[in-house]
Amino acid sequence: MSDTQDHKEKMKAVQAKQRAKAAEAQDPERGLVLVHTGKGKGKSSSAFGVVIRALGWKQKVGVVQFIKGKWITGEKRFFDQLGEVTWHTMGEGFTWDTQDKDRDIAAAEAAFAKAVEMMESGEFDLIVLDEINIALRYDYLDVHKVIESLKGRDKRTGVILTGRDAKPELMDYADLVTEMTEVKHPFQAGIKAQRGVDF
Repeated sequence: MSDTQDHKEKMKAVQAKQRAKAAEAQDPERGLVLVHTGKGKGKSSSAFGVVIRALGWKQKVGVVQFIKGKWITGEKRFFDQLGEVTWHTMGEGFTWDTQDKDRDIAAAEAAFAKAVEMMESGEFDLIVLDEINIALRYDYLDVHKVIESLKGRDKRTGVILTGRDAKPELMDYADLVTEMTEVKHPFQAGIKAQRGVDF
């Protein structure tokens, strides 16, 4: 058997195995919970890629940003122009900017109240809770309350929770957890954040 034929036979076996596995998979008949975490870049970027995918299927999408505050981002500008995403920016900036824990907690709680309202409404196929893991990391929100609210969401609604240092309890509950690993970052070489790449 030639190398080409051998390769074809191996690929056929791999495909058959994958098809059999896919045939056994079942539709959970509910939206999934995804967690994007880790120290590497790309947590929010990946979530917004899923938003684009959902919009491609004419699904209804909402975003609640917990920490970014008044910082202007390319994704917000794009989705504002598109007009297809319900967007709420609730944070008052990064915690190291405000230095006011009570105000940060109040902002996180307000953002979470909006998120719960959206998750329970039955109006959304997908909701992104952008940087909620930061609010959880600083204990501005209680992880058990967040999980209970995820359990109480409308059956239709999938949720993506982004941000570093996701709580173990949240990762245990989620259907999918992706951890971004930083291998190299331009900031380490003294390069400032770039419009269109970083924000």
